Amino acid sequence: MESPEQKVVKILKDNSIDIAVTLPCDRIKVLLPLISRSIQTIPLTREENGVGICAGVYLGGKKPVMVIQSTGTGNMINALLSLNLTYDIPLPVLASWRGVYKESIEAQVQLGKRMPAILDAAGIKFTKIESKDELDKIDLVIKDAFNNARPHVALISPAVWEGSSKEVPAPCEITSRPSVFDFNSEIRMPAMSRYDAIKVLTSVVDDIILSNLGIPSKELYTIKDRELNFYMLGSMGLVSAIGLGLALVQERHVYVIDGDGSLLMNPNALTAVGAYNPRNLCIIAVDNAAYGSTGNQETCTRTQIDLELLARASGIKDTVKVHTEEELSDALLRRVEFIHVIVKPENAVCKEIPLSAREIKGRFVKEIRKGRAILND
Repeated sequence: MESPEQKVVKILKDNSIDIAVTLPCDRIKVLLPLISRSIQTIPLTREENGVGICAGVYLGGKKPVMVIQSTGTGNMINALLSLNLTYDIPLPVLASWRGVYKESIEAQVQLGKRMPAILDAAGIKFTKIESKDELDKIDLVIKDAFNNARPHVALISPAVWEGSSKEVPAPCEITSRPSVFDFNSEIRMPAMSRYDAIKVLTSVVDDIILSNLGIPSKELYTIKDRELNFYMLGSMGLVSAIGLGLALVQERHVYVIDGDGSLLMNPNALTAVGAYNPRNLCIIAVDNAAYGSTGNQETCTRTQIDLELLARASGIKDTVKVHTEEELSDALLRRVEFIHVIVKPENAVCKEIPLSAREIKGRFVKEIRKGRAILND
């Protein structure tokens, strides 16, 4: 007899889901290993980062799903609104709904019981699944997300899994391995601005470019607008996550213009990049030691944090620090995976991007999928 967990996996496969992005929950501890045996799975360290990865997977022509605990939905609200709803990017989310059914952890209750009202107030479509007889609703959730280009959350009660197998894999032992670190670098006074660095990028590469929100996107648009540019308008901290998802599912090289403020807001992006290490991804970490788009407030890279060192510690081995246009051009031509670009805290005066989020996504998707090799097709 088919278990509830097996039925969920069958629904995912019947809907041609390519990648499952997951974070664990005790109630779905049997489901998660079943999914990973049937569908490519990307474990997360934070849910919001998964929203970015899934967006990149979709932009690259594949179908993602998120499988998480409902508490993580609270971490995703801004990204679901500022990225998915703003750009019309679909995302089905299977959320183990905590705090409402035989809940033994008091801290789960406050968010859990309010989750439907929170999603409703945010304008995020959701469907309650409160018994195993309602599991077919997952099929409708997935189809609605992709047919209507929006996020759709399935709130799945723990009652669904009652009576099913409780067998779970034994915990994995820590892998014995050497940990060798050799890093000797120096942050010198910058010789160029971010605008100068983006000009170098656009003169050297003719491939996919994703740009961080605010002034970096405006500068990229002013310097060289093209269909293969994806401009972020919000969702600070997610551009490298989107780049990772995109790089994992298609063969073209992906260049990400990120910033010190954004990377410090979401260092999980570097952790994920280091874990999967796609050779067709280059993160250009433009470091002006300031939040340039909000008034040049100081970030901790001015005196404390070295972003290249942070990337190395996250598992990204191919890194370099550059201070001049010549050094940057050389690193781009060598396709170094993480380029730490030290720049002056200056902002070029640029006009607003005269494109809506839907227009940015529409022309980008059309261009990237036009005659492109999608992995595993």
